[in-house]
Amino acid sequence: MSSKTKRATPGYRCTECGWATAKWVGRCGECQSWGTVEEVGAAKVRTTPARTVETPAQLIADVDATQAAFVPTGVAELDRVLGGGLVPGAVVLLAGEPGVGKSTLLIDAAARVARGGVSLPSRKVLYVTGEESAAQVKLRADRVGALADSLYLTAETDLATALGQVEGVEPDVLVVDSVQTLSSAEVDGSAGGVTQVREVAGSLIAAAKSRGMTVLLVGHVTKEGTIAGPRLLEHLVDVVCQFEGDKHSSIRLLRAVKNRYGPTDEVGCFELQEAGIRSVDDPSGLFVSRTAQAVSGTCLTVTMEGRRPLLAEVQALLDRSQTSQPRRATAGLDSSRVAMLLAVLQRRAGLSLGTMDAYVSTVGGVRLAEPAADLAVALALASAAQDKPLPQRLVCFGEVGLAGEVRPVPGIGRRIHEVSRLGFTHAVVPASPQGPGPVPKGFKVKEVTTLNEALETFFPA
Repeated sequence: MSSKTKRATPGYRCTECGWATAKWVGRCGECQSWGTVEEVGAAKVRTTPARTVETPAQLIADVDATQAAFVPTGVAELDRVLGGGLVPGAVVLLAGEPGVGKSTLLIDAAARVARGGVSLPSRKVLYVTGEESAAQVKLRADRVGALADSLYLTAETDLATALGQVEGVEPDVLVVDSVQTLSSAEVDGSAGGVTQVREVAGSLIAAAKSRGMTVLLVGHVTKEGTIAGPRLLEHLVDVVCQFEGDKHSSIRLLRAVKNRYGPTDEVGCFELQEAGIRSVDDPSGLFVSRTAQAVSGTCLTVTMEGRRPLLAEVQALLDRSQTSQPRRATAGLDSSRVAMLLAVLQRRAGLSLGTMDAYVSTVGGVRLAEPAADLAVALALASAAQDKPLPQRLVCFGEVGLAGEVRPVPGIGRRIHEVSRLGFTHAVVPASPQGPGPVPKGFKVKEVTTLNEALETFFPA
């Protein structure tokens, strides 16, 4: 058989990461996703003929950038994360666990955009819900005060019907709750599947770009905490935001994972209340306990959430273990990081902690992932081990290494000014060649290079 008449050998490719294999498998061998491997034919080289250009290319200096100017939503913390507000033609994906408050945040933002402001005209907003009925969304809007004359509401699960609503209303902002509930009759698969999510997202993105309409998409997350659907979805949209929060706490944090129009190191803080969700402009102090007297095993630290210093408290409790395997329990901290600090304290500082149960937690449900919290965790454990409280109005931060050294962390000066503003008077910080910078009047800074030096300051032999 000649090469011209030989049939192309079929192959299989993952629709999320592009991993290829010669035979079908249920799980991708690269990204470990289930049900994403599909059959594809052998690659064929095709050429596309040129067509007449309707809109000639422009010099970049002649492009009108005002058409992509930010439009504030009226929700201060949401605007902070987005970089200033909504951009016409942009597509924003908001993901989060069920019940975290995604729908409440978006219905509030939609109503504020529809009402406009002092210097902003009111805009048409279309809210498409596929998870609830229109009456259920209206009840929530009544409860949180999210009503506006130019806010339209429809309950649709068919993509073509939803696009027809866009044609009729011609909104400036479209909210889709959620992208996994819409489906198209033009492609196979159930709603929420890889093929359907790709088709729905592609159609909505095309409508956003052609109309200059901002689209806000609500996305589900998997049990691992990642955004459900193909990874291509995150590549196609302009902004990806994660809405985080503990179900047992009213505090919610909004992070920008991807942002084509602004920074990705900003964090918005919200408080979920009975009457809706409100922005928290100054979250410092929300994650600190209120005790009149100093208690052993507690230490305050400053973590950088994006570019915003955030005050948090670490609490540690040590008790003699009743078993041969001491227990290590953590909440709000990385358990492996705490285990490492326990080993450093025992080996480098001479504290006998091998037979003690260790319980380490943060206050208020905040999660500390930054290594700058190491020094505070270590001092809290040392305070609990010796049953001696640390001085009040003291803040400690710095990264602790396996050799017992205290390493510099970014933003030392910014952290010091934040805690000084809150009324604290002392800080233990890592020594750096540049120093802590200008220190507020009346504030004392102790620079340390090793963990033993910090322990000797508060627990002299």
